[in-house]
Amino acid sequence: MTKLSVNVNKIATLRNSRGGNVPNLLKVAQDIEDFGAQGITIHPRPDERHIKYQDARDLKKVVQTEYNIEGNPIRSFIDLVLEVKPTQVTLVPDAVDAITSNAGWDTVKHKDFLKEVIDTFRNNGIRTSIFVDANIKMIEGAALTGADRIELYTESYAHEYAKGNKNGVTPFTEAAKVAYQLGLGLNAGHDLSLDNIKYFKENIPHLLEVSIGHALICESLYLGLENVVNMYLNKLK
Repeated sequence: MTKLSVNVNKIATLRNSRGGNVPNLLKVAQDIEDFGAQGITIHPRPDERHIKYQDARDLKKVVQTEYNIEGNPIRSFIDLVLEVKPTQVTLVPDAVDAITSNAGWDTVKHKDFLKEVIDTFRNNGIRTSIFVDANIKMIEGAALTGADRIELYTESYAHEYAKGNKNGVTPFTEAAKVAYQLGLGLNAGHDLSLDNIKYFKENIPHLLEVSIGHALICESLYLGLENVVNMYLNKLK
């Protein structure tokens, strides 16, 4: 079964909009685990507009499943990850002012930088994953950095699926096969939803984990958080 890691950034966004501690991020993360999710993901940004760096520290004390921290490996992020020591760190090349992640790494151009960062994390017992497009050249480049896994950036799949083009999954299927041949574990995320996750899962071999936040929280407004988590788990079987 592919693991479901729930990104709780949007819970922090809601909390921050009024100040205080409602909703309680730590309690929501624990509830999500109790509902059956196998991981919690956060993506702190330098401006701390949703997840704050202190949240990353506090969550480490309560998360009992896999703990995944995503972000651009600037110095402050690297220091935070080394302090918290999550299960996994996912390296994402997002700009400081990016609303959301919008591209994977150029693993050829940034090979030396990525290798240096990954060596640092692996030496501290932290599993590493690189956010990449479904591009064979970039996946081959990722393998040369020493990363444990890649996370496929799935926005283009979701966009094509919404238009009725199921062939949009083909590049991801091929990318998954290459990743497996190169010894890379496979994760995926971005714009995956209840509408498109089942078809994606059925067509992506060796898929270890998906990270889903925005869609899952939006769907929960109508269907309830516990119900939605279990709907995802059923589609990922």
